Parts: sequence; C-alpha cells; structure tokens
Amino acid sequence: MSNWTFNRDAIAAFRFVRCGFDAGTGVAELVYAFDDGPELVETITLPGAPFDLSGPRAAAAGRALRLLHLIAGVSYYKAAVPRQITVEGEPLDAATAALLQTIYRNGLGEFAYRNGLDLRDRLHVPAGSDMPAPAAPVLDLPARALVAIGGGKDSLVSIEALRDAGVDQTVVWIGNSQLIAACAAQTGLPTLNIGRQLSPRLFEFNRQGAWNGHIPVTAVNSAILAFAAVVLGYDQVVFSNERSASYGSQIPGTGEVNHQWSKGWAFESAFGEHLRTHVAADLQYYSLLRPLSELAVARQFARQHRYDAHFSSCNRNFHILGERPASRWCGVCPKCHFVFLALAPFMPKARLVGIFGRNLLDDPAQIPGFDALLEYQDHKPFECVGEGRESRAALAALAQRPDWQEDAVVKRFARDILPQLDPDALALAPLLVPAGEHRIPPALWERLRDRFAA
Repeated sequence: MSNWTFNRDAIAAFRFVRCGFDAGTGVAELVYAFDDGPELVETITLPGAPFDLSGPRAAAAGRALRLLHLIAGVSYYKAAVPRQITVEGEPLDAATAALLQTIYRNGLGEFAYRNGLDLRDRLHVPAGSDMPAPAAPVLDLPARALVAIGGGKDSLVSIEALRDAGVDQTVVWIGNSQLIAACAAQTGLPTLNIGRQLSPRLFEFNRQGAWNGHIPVTAVNSAILAFAAVVLGYDQVVFSNERSASYGSQIPGTGEVNHQWSKGWAFESAFGEHLRTHVAADLQYYSLLRPLSELAVARQFARQHRYDAHFSSCNRNFHILGERPASRWCGVCPKCHFVFLALAPFMPKARLVGIFGRNLLDDPAQIPGFDALLEYQDHKPFECVGEGRESRAALAALAQRPDWQEDAVVKRFARDILPQLDPDALALAPLLVPAGEHRIPPALWERLRDRFAA
C-alpha cells in the first residue's frame, strides 16, 4: 500500500469498508477506500458523550449509522467514479440499494454534467440480498425536534414558526461556521453543533487529479441528523426546503439538472420513508417549508427583524476552501441576487439595502446575473435559488413601484423583458399560496397552515 498512488482513470472499485460508533466519546468513523489503496476515514462527532445506548435504540443507531456511511460515501466515490462499488460486511437489501442508487445518480447530476460524465452507464449500486430488511421498531423517541439551521432566511422562518407552535426544538448545525453559530445563538434556543471531519486524503486526491464538483450535501446532512436523532433522542428531524427546490435548471440538449436535488421533494419523500421503515418507525423527517415557494418564505422572513444583522444566504461564507466575503454578503453571486430580489417586494427598501450594504438592483453590472434568475437567454444558475417564474413575478411587481422602478436592473427589465412576458403569469399572489405534497405531521400543519397562508 505504501507504493499506492491515486490514478483516477485506473481505479476499478470504490469500497465501503466499515463504520463504527464509540458511545463513550461520541465519535463515529466512516471508512472508505479505492481498490487496495489507503483508507479514507471520515469522523462525525456528537456532543454530549458518553451515551447510554442499549437494546432496540442501540440497534437503530447502528442502522442509522450504516445509512449515514452509505450516503456520506458520495463525497469520496466522486473522486474517481469507478464502475464497481463494493459494500463490505452485511449485504444491502434491495430497498437500501435502490435508495442509494437514486441519491448518487440524481445528487451527482450537476457534478456529472459539468465533468461530461454519464452516470447512467457507470454507477451501479449492488443489491446483495433479496430478503427485505426487518421492519423498523417504534423506539418511543421523545417528542422534540432537531431543526437544521444554515444561517439563511429559510431555517429561521422554520424556527420561528415552530416556536410559535410550541414545538420543543434544538437548533443544530454541522461544522464550524461562526456565522451559523451566531445565528443559532440569536434564536435563544438550545443548540447543538455536530463535528464533521472529511478525510484529509480526499484533498490530497483532489490535488492529484480527482474528479471534483457538487455533491448532494443536504442528503449527507440529513443522514447525520437522523443518526444524531436516534442517539440523542429526538422524534423529528426538520429541514427548511421549499417546493421551489424541486425545480432544476433546464439545459438545452441535456434536460433538467437540479443543483439542489437533495433539497427537493423526491429526496425528502424517499429518505423520510426509508427512515420510517428501516431505522425507527417513530422517527419523522420532513421539511417545514415544503408547501411554500421561495417568495412565500421571503414574505414570512420579512415579518420579523431579529435576524437582520445576523443571517446570510451567501454560500461563499461556507466554502471549505477558497476566498470568503469580507462581510456577510458578497453581493455578486446568484444567492445574493436571488435573496435580495425575493425580499424586495416584502421589505421597505431602506431595510433591505441596510441588510446587504448596497442596492443590488441599481448596479448595471449585475444585469447578467439577474437575467439568469429570470431564465432570460440563460438557464437557472446552479445554486439554491427560486424558480424563474418567481424572479419574473418579483421584478414585475417592483417595476410597478415608484421606489424601485428607476433602479437599473428594474428599469431595464421593464423596458426590454417585460413586454415579452405573459402578464397572466406574473402575478405574485398565486405564488404565495401553500400547495403541494409534504411530510409535515398533520396536527402541526393544522397549526401552521393559516400562518403560512396569511
């Protein structure tokens, strides 16, 4: 092994080697390898150890850990994308293999598109057992929620809605972002910071020519929080993904490529059901904002002021490597463009400009970025932004408002683009109506429906 070198195109197999959890230290190890190369060891650290796990709870934690091991492997598999995948130890049942195949193939869609790879030809997860997995037991998990916080507007809308609904919640994040930590502290709620350490060898492989690109990080984080919920005792894992996340970028000649596939309904429904049947029958996984559009979420966020000086949806704050913005908003990325545009119809102009530090809609240099949001002579950016119809409706609304209509981006939209659009498709009101499938517990949805519709 000492002579083994990473050669992307010569690698034949990706191996899921083993996983384990030390309840005494709270550290889980996820171990992978390519061919007979060195082990890639990732660690997940749960605060609060030691943990007392026994009986059905310990068995469920083991099943949740294995599911996490399988899903988190996407970070490493993509380095070489070999045609052979080997799962060591107990073979996968057919349902788990099918879930993994779906997550890898769809979650790596943008990665494959950017790298010119056809995963349909080379990605095959082995299903080693025809026997179905035993039914997951009811663990009698405590009635409380682990709520993922990302530092942006969406999770803060969920947190405040759950607070008003009287749900016992702990806000949780993964990694060491100081921005997220500050947002979490601002909630005044109990917090939990889970550690995740990628294998350093992955970064070495990247320097040696590994394939690189976007992974379905929400799928990985969902699996981490599901494992944490079983170990720590929570019956709900709550994310804040809206219905717009199910809509991808329409690429001519390729079809739809969804940057945020693992934030969409297809992942949520499949993963949530798998947890219920394979891990714990009383573990609920759902997005509280699934029935809402991005604009509806923005309207909810605009109704409160407590996070104006703390939140940021600019993803450049969260890059593992590379430059980060000096302030909370870089002002030039698709996320900054979209969040500014989505909030503009619902916030006083002075408040919004104060949050961002400048008026993004009065900068002619930003026009191409906003064109992409509109899907005007470009496709929707590979980012977690709303649908093109939402951006078009928001700009059409601003074009009618004296305080916005003279700004460069708005003025140009009204002059050059608006005349080409169907006026009936530009109304804001229909986009603000909660609609569509969701996994929100029925009693909770009854308490929240009127809040989200108002």
